[in-house]
Amino acid sequence: MHSVRRRWAAALLLVPLLTGCFAARDGSPYDAGAGAGGGRLRVAMAFPPAERFSPYGADATLLSRLGVTEGLTRLDGNGGAVPALAESWTRESGGGWVFTLREARFQDGTEVTPAAVAGALTHATHADPSPAALTGVRLTAEAVGERRVRVTTATADSALPLRLSSPSLAILAPKAYRTTAGAGAAGTDESGADTSGTAEPRSDTADGKAAVDPAGTATGPFTLARTSGATRATLHRFDDYWGGLAHASGLDVRFIADGTARTNALRSGEVDMAEAVPVSQAATLDQPTVREVPTARTTALFLNTRSGPFADPAVRAAAREAVDASALAEGVYEGHADTGRGLFGPALTWAAGERPRPSGRPAAKRAANTALTLATYDNRPELPEVAQVLQQQLRKAGFSVKLEVREYSRLEGDALAGKFDAVVAARNTMLDTGDPVSYLADDFTCDGGYNLARVCDKAVDRAVAEAGSRADDAARHRAALAAQTAVLRTDGVVPLVHQRIIHGVGASVRGVILDPYERTLVGTGTRR
Repeated sequence: MHSVRRRWAAALLLVPLLTGCFAARDGSPYDAGAGAGGGRLRVAMAFPPAERFSPYGADATLLSRLGVTEGLTRLDGNGGAVPALAESWTRESGGGWVFTLREARFQDGTEVTPAAVAGALTHATHADPSPAALTGVRLTAEAVGERRVRVTTATADSALPLRLSSPSLAILAPKAYRTTAGAGAAGTDESGADTSGTAEPRSDTADGKAAVDPAGTATGPFTLARTSGATRATLHRFDDYWGGLAHASGLDVRFIADGTARTNALRSGEVDMAEAVPVSQAATLDQPTVREVPTARTTALFLNTRSGPFADPAVRAAAREAVDASALAEGVYEGHADTGRGLFGPALTWAAGERPRPSGRPAAKRAANTALTLATYDNRPELPEVAQVLQQQLRKAGFSVKLEVREYSRLEGDALAGKFDAVVAARNTMLDTGDPVSYLADDFTCDGGYNLARVCDKAVDRAVAEAGSRADDAARHRAALAAQTAVLRTDGVVPLVHQRIIHGVGASVRGVILDPYERTLVGTGTRR
């Protein structure tokens, strides 16, 4: 059985479409405006830490969004890999790449050395479950000079610099991997008591694999100082950050899963910023506080292709024909989304204009009161409403639909195990690696680790493998689009909408990073 990994749907836009945006010191686009800065920022986040701030699961993106962690590379506005902790790199013969490190320090004061970097990447390769960015990849890392690290994969990987931009491959100090019970700030209060609210203590696991603590051991402009379970976190400015001193002296973070409550906190002045404002709440905010970012986040209907009614391709075809995605874009999302036309949305420049037309699909079979369970999660407030509309559309086509809504962390394991007939989920196609081929391999191949549709199709596997063999970016993108068509031909996934993300930003706040990948939100230029 594939390892279960929590992944949050996130976003991508290769060319930001907002006006008044320019490059921050780290190269990310941020909201224009002047401001003296210096004070603490109060931030409301949509997703609470699910794994005690482990860098290897869902919390990896949370850490990078709050400016805590960094990798060797990062993604630029065109979807390419550009320097972060590595200032340059070269490709060797075979599967080797050599990365030259910039001068930087960890938040515990120690130097970012080749040995430390190699150790961090090695720890990631041994993590269980494995980070999504390493799905299907055997990676080794070694120090090869005063400032150089060699990263090698078992087979040639043209996407390695993109892969190393993943938040789940953040570089932490050696101290992070020697966590013992009660150590570190994450998951503890000021006294060191465990306040995570989970059953297991923050200590070495039963199988001897140590927990990883990013508190005070990362390299970003803000250091995680203290948490209160899954409700609050305190971050302080890291004054020795290689990218320059952050304007804000720290962050006071609240995790508010309910979208209306999150928006109300901004409107009442309790917080300075609120991420992921529900579309139903956007109109309640003053227009100057609304920041909308077009993305390639795709919300889709995933049909269980291995068991239940949708194991029959003709029944899957009937479900696909029953869906009216345009009603979702204009209704549920109130125009803050584009009608789904593939796995890769129009925000991706290389996919813009592409409308896949899969051929060879089986004829639809009349549903005839076929019973099924449709599941989704409520962390993203639009998804339950999407599921309700789909329930009505499927019923009109003859299906008998039971709807189940849970919090995401309580849904994912059952969804991946095939315990539902269909799942509505939002997925950022570029979050894990920035590479479309890696996304397709993870989500739709027989060995994929996040295969909600449980697709296992030889034609899909061949198309994805062909795309993975292409080193040239343009050729790789063309092959990825061809593989997309093979995936859609299975009817295991029905694209619904390509979303836009709405952030609420207080009038006095400047420098919020409008990152279309949703890997960053707060940076050195963020202030009030």
